[in-house]
Amino acid sequence: MVNYLHSLRRRRRKRLAHQHTQHAGDQRVAVIGLGRFGNSLANELMHRGWDVLGLDTDARLVQKYSDGLTHTAVADCTDPEVLRQLGVHEFTSAVVAIGSDVEASILVSSNLLEAEVPNIWAKAVSRQHGQILERLGVHHVVLPEHEMGERVAHLVTGRMLDFIEFDDDYALVKTVAPDIITSVPLGRSQVRSRYGITVVGIKRPGEDFTYATAETVVQKGDVIVVTGKTHAVETFAELS
Repeated sequence: MVNYLHSLRRRRRKRLAHQHTQHAGDQRVAVIGLGRFGNSLANELMHRGWDVLGLDTDARLVQKYSDGLTHTAVADCTDPEVLRQLGVHEFTSAVVAIGSDVEASILVSSNLLEAEVPNIWAKAVSRQHGQILERLGVHHVVLPEHEMGERVAHLVTGRMLDFIEFDDDYALVKTVAPDIITSVPLGRSQVRSRYGITVVGIKRPGEDFTYATAETVVQKGDVIVVTGKTHAVETFAELS
């Protein structure tokens, strides 16, 4: 942690010397909790060019992942003073990836909100945990195990190739085009009025995905991406 604080001070002095350049915090994120979810997320963010600060109370985890992340530190983020010393209040994004200790997750999230971090994500281990985080004011709450289980259930029980559900009962599905919409332009197939879905993309064998338009003619064997209310896209996918 001491080494990180020294490097943090150096970066602060450097930023002050370049006030007219883009703020370094635009691409910085603190990931608090380096379990399987937190480490996987931190590494993906690193691959996308983000400056990642990985934090955990477990020194063994911090040591294990220190070579792969931009910065790491052993830190108890339930203490708001620790977050302040690490400069997390200056970050534009933070992720609370703590899963095994609900109380710690809530305390850390509360500290981040108190520090006015603009964009806070938090992992929830249950719906009740998620509701508490939402009531605190956490901007984004995710239930990775539940969401993955629900997604796989749709793929196992239906004819979908992929399924993503958003808020407000809205979903996006990849599926093989049913015969009832092939060989005619999408505008004439009336899929929106008949089935309550919109075809937004199409992929032919050996070709890349392209945007679908009213003039697009879907052929047998094409893979399409459709959006709409969850029940509508589920029903449509079963027509394949």
